[in-house]
Order: sequence, then C-alpha cells, then structure tokens
Amino acid sequence: MAKILIFGGYAKSLTNFRGELIKDMVRLGHQVIGMAPETGFEGELNAIGAQYQRVPLQRTGLNPLKDLAALRLLVKEFRQMQPDILLSYTIKPVIYGSLAARAAGVPRVYSMITGLGYAFAGRSLKQKLLLSLVRILYSQSLRKNARVFFQNPDDIAVFRKFHLLPNGDSAVLINGSGVDIRKFSFVKAKTNPVIFLLMARLIREKGIAEYVEAARLLKPRFPEARFQILGPPDSNPSAIRQEEIAAWQSEGIVEYLGQTNDVRPYISECSVFVLPSFYPEGTPRSILEAMSMGRPVITTDAPGCRETVRRNMNGFLVPVKDSLALADAMERFIVNPSLVTEMGIRSRVTAEEKYDVRKVNRSILEAMDLLEVGRSCVQQN
Repeated sequence: MAKILIFGGYAKSLTNFRGELIKDMVRLGHQVIGMAPETGFEGELNAIGAQYQRVPLQRTGLNPLKDLAALRLLVKEFRQMQPDILLSYTIKPVIYGSLAARAAGVPRVYSMITGLGYAFAGRSLKQKLLLSLVRILYSQSLRKNARVFFQNPDDIAVFRKFHLLPNGDSAVLINGSGVDIRKFSFVKAKTNPVIFLLMARLIREKGIAEYVEAARLLKPRFPEARFQILGPPDSNPSAIRQEEIAAWQSEGIVEYLGQTNDVRPYISECSVFVLPSFYPEGTPRSILEAMSMGRPVITTDAPGCRETVRRNMNGFLVPVKDSLALADAMERFIVNPSLVTEMGIRSRVTAEEKYDVRKVNRSILEAMDLLEVGRSCVQQN
C-alpha cells in the first residue's frame, strides 16, 4: 500500500476534478491524503475514503516572503508525513510541492499541468516578467519529477520549447480530467427554441463579452433564440462586473442564471454549449460535461479547447475574440436545428470513447505504476 498525497490549489477541486481518481486509488488499497489551502474539508474527503490535510499556501498572487515561508512549512509537513508519492496540480502546488518533496526526500513525485495560466496568457510587461520567473521555477521544480501529465499537446509543446521538462522528457498526455459519463448521462436536447449556454467563471478570458456581442447580433433576427450564462462571480482583475451583467439582462440580450453546485439541470435545458475561451485551458471540464450529456459544442480554436471538437462533426471551432465568427456558428444551429441532435449524439460518443473518467484515470494510474501494485495489495488483503 502506497501513501499518496494529492496536492491542489483549491480544496473543492479535490472532489470536483480528482474525486474519481482518489476513489480509484482507495479501491486499489492505497492511503490517499488530499491537500489544499482551505480549512474544513475533512468531511468531503472522508466520504470517499481519503483524508484531508490543510497546507499553508496562498492560491493566487506572488509574495516571495510568504511563498518561501510556505515552502519551508511544506518541507516540514512532507518529512513528518513521509509519503511514498506526491501528485500535484495547478501552478503553485506543482512548483512548491515538487521543490518541497525533493527536499523532504519523497521517493516519487508527479505533476499535472492543468493549463498554462495567467503568465502565459498575454504580452503585458507584468506577464512577461512573471513568465520569466515561472519558467525558472518550473525548470527547477520539475527537474526530478517521475512524470508530468498534460491535458493537451499544445502545453507539452510550450514546455518543450522552454526546456522545462526533466531529462528524458517525462511528458504524458491525458484526455483532460475526464468526465463521469454515468453521472452526466445523455439527455435529448430541445430545439424549440434553440437555447445557447455559456458556463464558466465570470472572467473576460472565457470569451463572455464575445458571446454577448454575438447574441446582440443574432437577437434582432432570431428573437426566439435564447442566450444564457451560468457561473460564479470572480475576484480576478478581469472579472465581469455585476453591473455589466445587469445591463445585458436589461437590454434583453442574455439571461444570467447565477451559480450552482449541480450544472446538469442547466445543460439538460440547453440546446448548444458555447465556450469562446481564450484563456490557456488544460481541457475545459465544462465542455466535457456538456458533451457527455449530448450537446454540440461551439468553442475556440485554442489550446485545450480545440481537442474537444471534431470540426463540423460534434460542433464548430471559431477564432478567438471573434464575435462575428461566433455568431455565424450559432446561427447555423438556429436555422438548422436538426444539427443539434446530430452533433449532440456525436458529442456523447466522443465523451464515451475519449473522455470517460475511468479511461483517463486508468492511464494516470498506469503511468504512476500504481495499477498492478494496487491490485496486488487488494488481493493480499
């Protein structure tokens, strides 16, 4: 039995994005401890057979003194816990977790790159300076990693370009975080009227302004079509303000549905899922959930997004920040609603074949040499 630490930047993501992986590890006989900065998450991890340990790390921001103090505490925690394996995901846990694990003598260290993030997203002076620092930190922290998991080939190419991977190139490509195809079951889409749904955090990088502009172009000609937005507000500097959303609603352009802990009823009610993101995604989980429920997808020809759509088969790819192209793609579903059903079925098939979380988890466990070892432990017990 291996003692495995899974370290993420946000406690809720341990169950939302790694829950099925943790369950599989537990079923195979391993001891799993989830780690994140928040308090009060023991119950959620205990419910799936794991433990929870809070770790002192600021999820966002760059404060060298605080981050250095957190690194020292992580080294101390790892030495006390004596894990066999560390798996980290999101930028700060990957960097500081890997550095601390090496200092503490953790035998096997793995990282998962779930998107490139803010430093890689633009060309401002701040981002260029941050990128230089991030490159140094990645190259140092990943140097001794056994494997580095990536959710799309574009991110692998970037890491190779900047020589950020360990010697021997330990990159492993996986199909995102996967989706539970049984939980997100197929539901036939309604097409009268055609309802579009954008589901994301309310930040500009998700293409929300472009979506609203596309709706503004289409609404006068197709007043029956509906354009919905679902997602929580955000503290990011590029967050969409509540006043903007209220103005859009007053204009009669979009419907803001608020936020929810269960997206399935909203996906069930929509016809087409839209995510015109230009944020450096890993593989957007929201797209996979919509595909699993049988919804065609309109998304951007951008890293992480483009892998989910087989062009003109289960949806359409549009250029980033192009509201005209987005409106054209949306119009195709309005004037030809039979595409909703045809492409939605293909989305479901793709989810089953490529993105089933059980298949994704198996590839992760195999790459970590846990699958057969875990089975042996279960048989011995």
